[in-house]
Amino acid sequence: MTEDTLVREDILLREDEGAIATLTLNNPGKLNALSEAMLATLQAALDDIAASRSVRVVILRAAGKAFCAGHDLREMTAARQAPDGGLAYFETLFATCGRMMTSIVKLPQPVIAEVHGIATAAGCQLVASCDLAVAAEGTRFGVNGVNIGLFCSTPMVALTRNIPRKQAFEMLTAGEFIDAGEARSLGLVNRVVPEAELAGTSRALAERIAAKLGPAVRIGKRAFYEQAEMGLEAAYAHTGRVMAQNMIREDTAAGIEAFLDKRKPEWNQ
Repeated sequence: MTEDTLVREDILLREDEGAIATLTLNNPGKLNALSEAMLATLQAALDDIAASRSVRVVILRAAGKAFCAGHDLREMTAARQAPDGGLAYFETLFATCGRMMTSIVKLPQPVIAEVHGIATAAGCQLVASCDLAVAAEGTRFGVNGVNIGLFCSTPMVALTRNIPRKQAFEMLTAGEFIDAGEARSLGLVNRVVPEAELAGTSRALAERIAAKLGPAVRIGKRAFYEQAEMGLEAAYAHTGRVMAQNMIREDTAAGIEAFLDKRKPEWNQ
């Protein structure tokens, strides 16, 4: 996809402007539910962006009054008519969703969630899976499937990697929403701003990241998640090797030289 283009696909919009790609969930009538079609379309967009050398940052946002209300319950209810009660369908659905969420984490580029309205169940999982999140005041977050008898087991994976265990367990078992302020204090989102400032704030953050050396950010994002799964000694050994490889890059040397000369680095990547 070329820069400065807008592509409309029924339930997902993608706009590339310079080094920033913006993906907009575009099914407001269903509160941007993660239907089969939405999951497939998001996966295709992420796969395309992963292969891009021009995109340095991704903003994930949504149209309408809500960010994402989770899975499409009507679609899921229809699947229960299968002879196995929908078991094969549900296993495939949750595996597909897990792959898409994992793709966000593994994406070379940082992903910023731009959240408003509600982000519930798999919608909250989507926020937690992004590297950064900016929320509008008044946004509510929940993993409240337990209220309808469906424990949010897959959303729990991303949630417990973002916020403390006891708070996560309370959200999962009590089924109550938390507001944007509490989400920020727990570490689920980075910033909370008035809704009128939401797009500008996420864009400004994306531009700051995009201005950095692209390969260094890609190297750093991958190492960030790799070391988080390691023990202390293994993490230091791994990140030491990563930094050594980063250090011998010519563009890194140029950045260090510019810093020592008290001038802004000039990078082409």
